[in-house]
Amino acid sequence: MTQLPIAAILPDIRTALAAACGLVLQAPPGAGKTTGVPLALLDAPWLAGKRVVMLEPRRLAARAAAARMAETLGEAVGQTVGYRIRFESRVSAATRVEVVTEGILTRMLQDDPSLPGVGLVIFDEFHERSLNADLGLALCLESQGALRDDLKILVMSATLDGGPVAALMGGVPVLTSEGRAFPVETRFLSRPEPRRFAEAVSSAVTQALAEEEGDILVFLPGAGEIRRVEALLGESPAARGVTLAPLYGDLPAEAQDRAIRREGGGRKVVLATAIAETSLTIDGVRVVVDGGQMRVPRFDPTSGMTRLVTLPVSRASADQRRGRAGRTAPGVCYRLWPEAEDRALVPYTAPEIAEADLAPLALDLAQWGIHDAGALAWLDAPPAASLAQARELLAELGAVDDTGRITAHGRAMNRLAMHPRLAHMVLKARGLGLGGLACDLAAILGERDVVKAERGFRDSDVRLRLDAVRGQGEQVRGLTVDRGALARVRQAAKEWRRRVGLKPGQEDGDGRDAGIVLAFAYPDRIARRRPGGEPRYALSGGRGALFADAEPLSAEEWLVAAELDGDRREARIFLAAALSKAEIEDHFAESIRTEQAVVWDRREELVRASRQRRLFALVLDEQKLEDAAPDALAAAMAEGVRAMGLACLPWTDELMKWRERVGLLRRLDPDGGWPDLSDPALLDGLGEWLAPYLSGITRRAHLTRLDLSQALRGLVPWELSRRLDELVPTHVTVPSGSRVPIDYSGEVPVLAVRLQEMFGCADTPRILGGKVPLLLHLLSPARRPVQVTQDLASFWANAYHAVKADLKGQYPKHWWPDDPMQAEPTARAKPRR
Repeated sequence: MTQLPIAAILPDIRTALAAACGLVLQAPPGAGKTTGVPLALLDAPWLAGKRVVMLEPRRLAARAAAARMAETLGEAVGQTVGYRIRFESRVSAATRVEVVTEGILTRMLQDDPSLPGVGLVIFDEFHERSLNADLGLALCLESQGALRDDLKILVMSATLDGGPVAALMGGVPVLTSEGRAFPVETRFLSRPEPRRFAEAVSSAVTQALAEEEGDILVFLPGAGEIRRVEALLGESPAARGVTLAPLYGDLPAEAQDRAIRREGGGRKVVLATAIAETSLTIDGVRVVVDGGQMRVPRFDPTSGMTRLVTLPVSRASADQRRGRAGRTAPGVCYRLWPEAEDRALVPYTAPEIAEADLAPLALDLAQWGIHDAGALAWLDAPPAASLAQARELLAELGAVDDTGRITAHGRAMNRLAMHPRLAHMVLKARGLGLGGLACDLAAILGERDVVKAERGFRDSDVRLRLDAVRGQGEQVRGLTVDRGALARVRQAAKEWRRRVGLKPGQEDGDGRDAGIVLAFAYPDRIARRRPGGEPRYALSGGRGALFADAEPLSAEEWLVAAELDGDRREARIFLAAALSKAEIEDHFAESIRTEQAVVWDRREELVRASRQRRLFALVLDEQKLEDAAPDALAAAMAEGVRAMGLACLPWTDELMKWRERVGLLRRLDPDGGWPDLSDPALLDGLGEWLAPYLSGITRRAHLTRLDLSQALRGLVPWELSRRLDELVPTHVTVPSGSRVPIDYSGEVPVLAVRLQEMFGCADTPRILGGKVPLLLHLLSPARRPVQVTQDLASFWANAYHAVKADLKGQYPKHWWPDDPMQAEPTARAKPRR
């Protein structure tokens, strides 16, 4: 321990925690904080007889940290140092340092907020900002303030600014360790095309093998990319004799250990996800190849679905990845992006609480007795929209009552330590004697797919996965089974059965019951096939979903979709099960509502009135409604007009010009009370001005019967209507005696009149009580504009003679007097003599 950089400030850490209720420790990767600090505090007087609980955001890091600390003490894991992660525990009565993850700290706090026997809670790698860490810290601070003033809290981070965290904790001290890092040379490469990403990474690894010594750590966004790069390197002569070691969370513990530990004398290439950014020390690494991508979940509260997105890494993540090459000696980092893009990286990855599905958090808060999340101390508060959506889901599942308080069913759900959807599913299924089936399904949904896609085909039927979990072969229905994933699913299913008190084989049910059991978890994703040939479905939550390709399940009329890509408009279905309308009727009777629906049919362009039975937004069946309320029919038709646009109405030329005149008055006399007759305003107010005139009109063809003039003119008050012709007349009588129409379609009113008709007129005609001059388009005998002006007197004095000289030869039979002001106006070629 004395060789670790953290050793230099261990006395300061001990002193600070002895005097204060908490501490923030900033230490870069490789400083030794994860394994050095907990052991250094074990003999502190204030910790006598008490345990240290350390929260790690990743299971792999929790196991590795416990193993390294136990090795330092010369003991086996489970003695002084142990760990508890999902489905695995290595602790004993002698354990003083307990490394936990996966919400286990939250479970401990929910079971007893006073945390008896715990003297120190450590939040390691807090810069990762996992949802469990944010919630755990908020609950620990609440417990510390109300129940345990002797409880110490230590927050450790590699990159996060410690000041705001220290302030959140009540102004505790902040200590910084300089750490130890060897120099790392950065080499920038070209950004690969998305379709060639795996090939580009493989090429970079091959280049690194040729140019550098030592083991190589490669960062990739997910397990799929790891498998593709592994396959490419396995075929490359440059990687012959090199050990290829995948490293991601779903791998068995033995495979993870092989990736972390240095064994044998050959070179090794570790292909890892972001799991290797922090906490872990991978022996022998001298080179990092960074693909520059990370895969993160993004939850959309409007759809209630989460989708995985691939994003560029943040500056903090890129720097931590780079630092992995300099842990034990000088190293090299290859970055698969140009240096110009490097400067544009965002500083930090968004905290999980800002992007995640908050249903588990909402249930934990309800269990804690908190309805207003603002009552707890957060570094970043949960987004209001996501939290509201989560609470709506809990209410739908019966986990909270109308006031937001947790119900007995909600407490039972929380004890299962599953996502609330799955916990509700298991509890509901147990009541039907299908608890074992529900446990199997929960395990399938919680792990990587046990069935491999072959040649791009991925059968989405969840019953296929059940057959694999309950079968023995290497294939199921012609598709290959992923043995590693299958082992994890079976282990998880066994653990879930144990937690709910079921023995193997008990309440297994039949695969045909999978649909209704899944529907308990996803009542908002019960789906009905849309009419037509495409495999598209309407979801009970109001969204759409589809199968990317036709497959056996896509022929079913009724489905429940358990896994979707989260697209807001029409999500792709990845995992689903068939169910029947009868099952929906039996098990969701309380949620089925009968109501009248009067809606606009966009395709047929008519109003449909029906009596519908609905499960949320999903229509189960409907009958034509003969006695729909007239107001409802008119409102639906108004919506139809909105959908089709105002052009569907029976406009006349006269009405369009009347509307233009009113529009001009509104612009020129904004305080005159003239109504807004623009397209947006008319569309926005359809229900007020148009709906009363839509009686008996229920389809587009009927709109020819509409008295649109009366509907529109009713928007102009009587006293204003009286002044309309006075202020903006439709015509002007010009000197020749002709009544010439005024064009109000543009920004300025236009009077287009033949030049000879204006002889003798010195003043430009005006409207609006003489305030606004018309824009004159003076026309040739062929009615082509020869001059545009608002100053007629100036035209006669200055431009007329040039126009006359130009046109007299073209139109010799027409009247071209020398003095237009004294000449007789005429609508003919020449005036009568």
